[in-house]
Amino acid sequence: MENFRRLFKYSRCNVIGMIHLRALPGTPKSRLNVDALSDMACREMELLVQHNLDGLIIENMHDVPYVKSSLIGPEIVSAMTRICSDVKRNLPSDVPCGLQVLAGGNNEAMAIAHSTGLDFIRWSLMRYRKNIGADNVQLYCDIKKKHSAHSITSDVSLAETAKAAEFFLADGLIVTGNATGDPAKPSDFEEVFNGVELPVFIGSGVTADNVHQYSKSHGLIIGSHFKTGGRWDQEIDPDRVKRFMEKMSALRENLE
Repeated sequence: MENFRRLFKYSRCNVIGMIHLRALPGTPKSRLNVDALSDMACREMELLVQHNLDGLIIENMHDVPYVKSSLIGPEIVSAMTRICSDVKRNLPSDVPCGLQVLAGGNNEAMAIAHSTGLDFIRWSLMRYRKNIGADNVQLYCDIKKKHSAHSITSDVSLAETAKAAEFFLADGLIVTGNATGDPAKPSDFEEVFNGVELPVFIGSGVTADNVHQYSKSHGLIIGSHFKTGGRWDQEIDPDRVKRFMEKMSALRENLE
């Protein structure tokens, strides 16, 4: 919990916004060069920071179809390194920023975060972190991740999975729904929250209407709800961000 407190200013309900990078060079939907992609990411960062979000995550969400980590090429790593570096350079020093490289680009995310000075990644790999001296990069791990099949671990409870992640030295845990934009079950959150001593984040489906259900969480990772029409592949809607943060302000007053 000490590492978490070093990054985030609130003990509960830190709001972490997603910067969904447009398709990177080399992927099927790619239309823009790295300069344009970086400019768009920096503009989104500035918009979210203007609304006083507590943290950000950069993610190559538009690189569909996603590939296994063994097929993530150097063009993805180099593009994300450039973009993350530009965002970090322009980001206020008191706003933590992490990243995720889809799908399963754990080593790649750790290396990018370490070289660009980002604060955390979403997923886990402890030995590689030690090998490259990236102990300053925190690891926030999804529990039974969205868009994944869990038949192999169906006999393992959510609480047991969370305890295993804690045992294997994760810095925080993320509870999600079944897919992007789907809300996490409050009962799933409670099971994980009550089962570990780590920070627990909500990783999908948080809206202004349901945020009160997750008021005990340490952080809320929000992408889809901040976009036009609540769709992850659309542009950020400043009015939606503003309304949500107004709701958060009122919620925090009640928590104090």
